[in-house]
Amino acid sequence: MNNPPYTNVKEINLKLDLMTTSEQFASLHADWNRLLPHNATNQIFLTHEWQRLWWDAYHPGELFVLVGRNEIGELIGVAPWFIEAETQTIRSIGCVDVTDYLDVIALTEEREAFLAAVADYLVEARAQFGCLDLCNIPDHSPTLDYLPRFLTERGFSVLVKQQEVCPIIDLPADFESYLNGLDKKQRHECRRKMRRATEDGENVGWYVVGEQHDLNAEIDAFLQIMAASHPEKAEFLKNPQHIEFFRTMMPQMFACGWLQLAFLTVNGERAATYLNFDYNNNILVYNSGLIPERFSYLSPGIVLLLFLIEDAIKKGRTEFDFLRGNEEYKYRMGAVDHPVMNLEAKVN
Repeated sequence: MNNPPYTNVKEINLKLDLMTTSEQFASLHADWNRLLPHNATNQIFLTHEWQRLWWDAYHPGELFVLVGRNEIGELIGVAPWFIEAETQTIRSIGCVDVTDYLDVIALTEEREAFLAAVADYLVEARAQFGCLDLCNIPDHSPTLDYLPRFLTERGFSVLVKQQEVCPIIDLPADFESYLNGLDKKQRHECRRKMRRATEDGENVGWYVVGEQHDLNAEIDAFLQIMAASHPEKAEFLKNPQHIEFFRTMMPQMFACGWLQLAFLTVNGERAATYLNFDYNNNILVYNSGLIPERFSYLSPGIVLLLFLIEDAIKKGRTEFDFLRGNEEYKYRMGAVDHPVMNLEAKVN
């Protein structure tokens, strides 16, 4: 392959291969997860477990996974992509509905050379696809520094734009400091709701699903409450692919130690639930549900959220990440926007 000239790229002996079968994809598991902690964006959605689960549930095209290895065969980079069947567009595995952060995975010191090689490959393979449309890239990812430049140098027209935001709370050292960081009105409301839940005669408790619980029964309860909480969520769960994904994803995340499935109970009855992930020292708020009318006087969703924030602080977690979406309650809880970006590229 003839590489066009590019500047400031470290010369390494890099071998780039394309993987297109599920068997090849599965074979990457151990090497992939050894590489991920060295990536600039180490997110649960980039684990091989998550990527495989998503692909098995949705598989909306053909795998197009570019894999880079050094001269001794060590994995140094993965572009986990597929070609969408209907549009012939290269997209990131996981894009877009049920996955919040996506990126190329690479060793920090090899990322620039790996992405240059990926750009070279895309030039040679341009007859196989119409364009690239890569979603959910964190705005701090170095992929956004390198890949647009390399693609532009090779004749692609590139557009990088903000796609959405992920509101995040930077957690302080103690819960009192967290509450004091909220505006006065919200701080008062949080204290009042927690006091009502714990002191006003209601038998309110909460728990995180563990080994002592029947996981399948807890998953059933979560899905029932999620569907009951809002018509849009009920409609989402009518899709059998979404149900398959949730029912396979949650046990896998539990087995890996990453699932935080929490319930608030009132007099022994589940009133609210959060499906979170505890990964890389951060809590990620993935989905939720509550019984909208029966327990509304207790604000069960907010109360459970406060218990979970307090628990995250006690465990020394650094961030409480609400993931994509700019719902107002996230900002009332003290979250600040972190953009996620979309990268589009077409051959001129």
